Amino acid sequence: MVRFDPRGRVNRALLVGVSEYDHTAPHPQGVNGQLPAVRHNRMLLDDALKRGDVFGAGEVKTLPSPTPDDFTGALRRACDEARGLLLLYFAGHAVTSTAGDELHLQMRTARVLTGNGLPGSVPFSLVLGELAESNAEQVVVILDCCYAGNAAGIWHRLDDPDRKKHKVLLLMSVQPNRCILGGDADMATPFTREVVHVLDGGGEVWLSQLYATVKQRMAEAKYKAEVNDPQRPQALAPPWDSDDVLLAAGPAPPPPLPKPSWLQRTLARAGKAVRRLGRTGLVAVLALIATGAGGYGFLVLAGDSGDCAPALELRLLTDPDLEPAMKAAADAYVASDANTTDDGCRRSGVTVYSSGAAGVVTALSKRTDAWQQPRDDDNPQRDIGPQPDVWIPATRADVRRVTASQEDRVFAHLTADDEPFAYSPVVLAVPKGLDDAVEPTGRTLSQLITDLEQAPGEAEVRRPDPAFADSALLATVGLYGGRADARGAELRITQSGRPEPSAVRLLCTLADTHAVDDRSAALVPEFLLRSGVGCHPATRAPRTAVYPDDVPGLEPTFVRVRWEDATRDTDARTTETDRFRSWLTDDEGRKVLGEHGFRSAQGERRLLDPKSVGDGLIDEVRPAESAEPKEMDKALESYGNAHGPGRVLFLVDSSGSMAGLWDGSSGGPGIIEQTLTGLGGEDEYGVWAVHGLKGRTHTDLMPFGTHARPDAERALAAARVRSAEADPSAALVDALAFMRERGAGDERPQLIVYLTDGEDDNRLTGDGLERVLDRARTAGVPVAMVTLKNGACDRDRPGTRIAEAGRGRCLDAGDDLVPALRDEVARTGTGEE
Repeated sequence: MVRFDPRGRVNRALLVGVSEYDHTAPHPQGVNGQLPAVRHNRMLLDDALKRGDVFGAGEVKTLPSPTPDDFTGALRRACDEARGLLLLYFAGHAVTSTAGDELHLQMRTARVLTGNGLPGSVPFSLVLGELAESNAEQVVVILDCCYAGNAAGIWHRLDDPDRKKHKVLLLMSVQPNRCILGGDADMATPFTREVVHVLDGGGEVWLSQLYATVKQRMAEAKYKAEVNDPQRPQALAPPWDSDDVLLAAGPAPPPPLPKPSWLQRTLARAGKAVRRLGRTGLVAVLALIATGAGGYGFLVLAGDSGDCAPALELRLLTDPDLEPAMKAAADAYVASDANTTDDGCRRSGVTVYSSGAAGVVTALSKRTDAWQQPRDDDNPQRDIGPQPDVWIPATRADVRRVTASQEDRVFAHLTADDEPFAYSPVVLAVPKGLDDAVEPTGRTLSQLITDLEQAPGEAEVRRPDPAFADSALLATVGLYGGRADARGAELRITQSGRPEPSAVRLLCTLADTHAVDDRSAALVPEFLLRSGVGCHPATRAPRTAVYPDDVPGLEPTFVRVRWEDATRDTDARTTETDRFRSWLTDDEGRKVLGEHGFRSAQGERRLLDPKSVGDGLIDEVRPAESAEPKEMDKALESYGNAHGPGRVLFLVDSSGSMAGLWDGSSGGPGIIEQTLTGLGGEDEYGVWAVHGLKGRTHTDLMPFGTHARPDAERALAAARVRSAEADPSAALVDALAFMRERGAGDERPQLIVYLTDGEDDNRLTGDGLERVLDRARTAGVPVAMVTLKNGACDRDRPGTRIAEAGRGRCLDAGDDLVPALRDEVARTGTGEE
């Protein structure tokens, strides 16, 4: 093996985090407990790898709390698909065998039996064998679990005459035969926190550097394993002097200053004279220098030389969607005349980084003391980044959100420009072929979505995470439109699983699947349609920008941040910050912003670069009203409520005709059981057994409320078919009334699932069907109609009409039924993300 740079290859990262277990103490066969910290592990590492520019879009897969079959299946797929780097990460419970010669990774269903039986676990030797046989050229395994260090012994003992295992490198969170602490619900575990910190440090991060730095940081922080032992990370890898693997390649830190040479010193002294002499003098000086250098050639005229003092480094924090454009602007500024002294030295460097907008607003308003003096339980330097000198939020309203909620003890003082320096509307980027269904201007976002819903085909509307990117939050302000029904508005956004953190990531991942790309309208900043996104090359659906007139646009604003007691270089830092601001807001900065697709912040909001007016964009737009802090805060709160703990009511047809479709994983109760992974401990749900034609048309199979999953599984296992017919019309009317009453006082997401064989659909006709449709249109609860036979979701069938009236989904045996229903339940619940 040699130094291995996987960029440009087919890479895969599989991040396995088991945060929830079915069986925990005091259950006699249970594992030690739940691991809520592992949820943070999964998300932080996922984001860090995606930012690291080694793994492309779609190459990082997160596997939350899998069963052994789910894990081994995903592992085999990753081993088969990877051709460059394969990274496997595991966080969760792990135990060793009695003899200590095996490490067992405990998945969601893990139990511990008498005699050391370990069902629900996967031996690490099996994992290692799969990795050794993989198509990947290089494999890195990162283990954050008890006894992680024991993996090295298993590697050494693995029978491998062909030496395939030698491409597998191990990074382990703790020394052999040691347990580690499980952490708490508020933050990631120490080892993974430090790994993410190093990966996010900027520049190229090699495995050797990651191991050494994490080990040093953990030693300095004095992290403890159980029994108060020091927690010391371990590595099993070839010698680092020639063998290594690149894991991240973010923006590089400024290079070290070179040793002075005669030529550099001469050039530096000549710089000031050249500027006085002009073009003619420049030619003469170049000729003189070239002669004196013995024909060596002219390399540099201005820039850092050996006589230059180290340049001051400015830290610029911005919104995730703005980060690529701000990096381009900072790079141009650093190389500009404005940032160069008369002696040819660089005045300052600019480090650009981003973090979630909502977290930044909270940190600058309520956590500035912890930002200046971090604590283990409250550390914005870890969660967001270093203390910024400059903050460029996506909208000036963020500044007012900060100042309106700042607490008494504030250690960061903000000075914001009166006006933004650029503008970009938030648009609905509609794929060609669907753009005929919508007008480019003059419509609200809700009207545009309605137009798309009525267009032929299966148009979808997608949006990044409003809790992370301001463009998504501003789109949500328009989506809600001042109405209280955030829950109903959210049903119009297509989402399965966790939303992408930024518009950049959304546009990257849409292109992974052509069918999804071709039908998905994306709510994104307009400038990204001009500048593009920095993910792997792909053929993307061409899109037309549609401009909703009630969605505020991005108005990036320059904000100076001064930190209390930071007095060492205050004057110099102020001078260089002001110099950068002047450049950014003047002609040279505007030129770079124009090349990235931004518009003027004043007047008619024309594109700064006329060449940016291409297919799908318009030159002149009428901007929506600027964002208001209260609207943003209210939309964010409503969004959180609408995606908080959910309520699901399952109705399972228990009539006699279901007898042949009852038992096993593909039967009625078995299908419901498989959807329970989408429901967590705070979600409320219940199951009605639907049977009978007179009086009460259902009985409670499981009362409505919160449930431990084993209790729910036992209740479903006890369900029986009744010797009776069923009235789906009456049961659905009762269910819609029941759920409407429970959702009257809040915005929590809700769902009704009706699972049937369709035998009693003859009672979903005439007045009975109309009653269901009327109630479904007004209850504000989506209905998933699930039929275990083909054809039930054809046009004008009762299931299709009810699902459409309730903004739900119709599924039948012709669909990939179980995964699709699981997605619907997971969208409502908070289970395993």
